[in-house]
Amino acid sequence: MTEHVIENRPRTDPWAPKLVALDIDGTILDHDQRLTDRVREAVRAVADLGVHVVIATGRSLYETLPVLDRLGLVNGWAVCSNGSVTLRLDPTVPNGYEVSDTVTFDPANVLALLREQLPTALYALETGNGDFLVTGDFPEGEMEGPHVRVGTFEELSAEPACRVVVRSPEHTSDDFLELTKSVGMHGVNYSVGWTAWLDLAPDGVSKASALEVIRGRLGVDDGATLAVGDGRNDIEMFGWATRAVAMGNATDDVKVHADVVTSPVGEDGLAEVLEQLLAR
Repeated sequence: MTEHVIENRPRTDPWAPKLVALDIDGTILDHDQRLTDRVREAVRAVADLGVHVVIATGRSLYETLPVLDRLGLVNGWAVCSNGSVTLRLDPTVPNGYEVSDTVTFDPANVLALLREQLPTALYALETGNGDFLVTGDFPEGEMEGPHVRVGTFEELSAEPACRVVVRSPEHTSDDFLELTKSVGMHGVNYSVGWTAWLDLAPDGVSKASALEVIRGRLGVDDGATLAVGDGRNDIEMFGWATRAVAMGNATDDVKVHADVVTSPVGEDGLAEVLEQLLAR
């Protein structure tokens, strides 16, 4: 049974996580990319206690690095691209990080299948080094920057991918959910965003699969993990974590997979969760 106010959990509860996995968009940052001082300070305070704070996001490597910098996280780990890319943060190495794991797949078959159903959609392929190859200009604020270049659909189909993004502004997220059920996409893992945005990853790869590898490397007990998120791409992470917290801005189909629902991102719901850990 999902609790709907995190304060309902007794403060005498002795459980405390050793690894905290945090989504970015809708969890750390609001939808205007705002990071409040309260959230930043809570994240830093938990990390300073020696708890492993691991960012777990659908963002690419280059989209994730500025957020790590804003949070002041310079050591540890980060999961990018919904589990396809894992970073080890280390201030002593060039650029302050190294890519420890990259998983790719052959996107040709699934791209051909989707193009039959969505011939006017925009397609983007993320390579193992964090660059994007796109079939056209995405809506303003999406898929921009020096690591994005336009290519043909055939070029995308021939390139090994750690992630494929399908974007169709004329459709809804419900349309995409129906499409994924009807066409039967095999050999990939997928998640649908709040808009008509579909993420495809290698089969078996998710935030959860990458976090489990990190947990093993850190030697953290499998009963000492906490995850906080708000999206459909966080559902597998919720299942992996000992305790899962959904943000108040998550939809009901996400909240049902969490143990606790905290306040929305606009009310610093993540800070509420982390401050309760600190109070213990």
